[in-house]
Amino acid sequence: MPVLPLMDILDRAFRERYGVAAFNVVNDLTLEAVVAAAAELSSPVIVQTSVKTVRSIGSKLLFAMWREITAGVDVPVSLHLDHCPDRSVITECLKRGWNSVLFDGSRLPVEENLRQTAEVVIEARHYGAHVEGEIEPITGVEDGIGSDEDTGRESLDVALRFIRATGIDVFAPAIGNAHGMYKQTPHLDMQRVSDIVAVEPVPIALHGGTGMTDAQFVDLISRGCAKINISTALKMTFMQSSLAHLESARAKDKWDPPSLFTDVRAAVMEMARAHIRRFGSEGKAW
Repeated sequence: MPVLPLMDILDRAFRERYGVAAFNVVNDLTLEAVVAAAAELSSPVIVQTSVKTVRSIGSKLLFAMWREITAGVDVPVSLHLDHCPDRSVITECLKRGWNSVLFDGSRLPVEENLRQTAEVVIEARHYGAHVEGEIEPITGVEDGIGSDEDTGRESLDVALRFIRATGIDVFAPAIGNAHGMYKQTPHLDMQRVSDIVAVEPVPIALHGGTGMTDAQFVDLISRGCAKINISTALKMTFMQSSLAHLESARAKDKWDPPSLFTDVRAAVMEMARAHIRRFGSEGKAW
């Protein structure tokens, strides 16, 4: 069975300093496409689902898709619940079989966020699952969660205490990154990643990856960013390739749904291949 706990994948990536792409899929087609791309390049991969995707498809059907699609795959894969402030959805996904969750308590006061995150860690351990945590919001709205307001960053001491006190496995710091598409190349606080890892050597999750430069990715991965979230790029690829196909179909007055699925799958696979190669995980499967 290729499905592994999240930390089986990230501990190795963190130690060897390569990044593992974590793609936010939106349906069975995109799920199958990113897993197929990872298998083709012999790369580990993380499949992420947003709260919106879990609610729109349903956790039972979504997990059945995951189980069926990964059944014959021979590269390491893991299923992760992205930004989730709703404890009931976290419980639902953990019970269903998700390998890890991100409890997003970043809008809570630090102490309350810490308390609830620690509770989620205890709950996840019961299912053999792992937890990603964050203390300050990542700017931008993703699948209806978040805000465009920059609320600032906590001190290094607060971040380190949060990691220690909660027992989280992965930490997602705010370093000037943002969800969505950047209007210009972002200015990132790379040193904050190094400062955290130097004291608490936990894998770092990089959010808001779409639009960063190759040089920024390489630098951040070398500092300890082992999980690289890709959401906007997948959504754009999915929608734009669908639109291009439909415009062509209208021009030809030829309507063939299977050919639409084929074109979209090919586009999503190429997007996934590009990120896998960029992050250095090609050939890292075991």
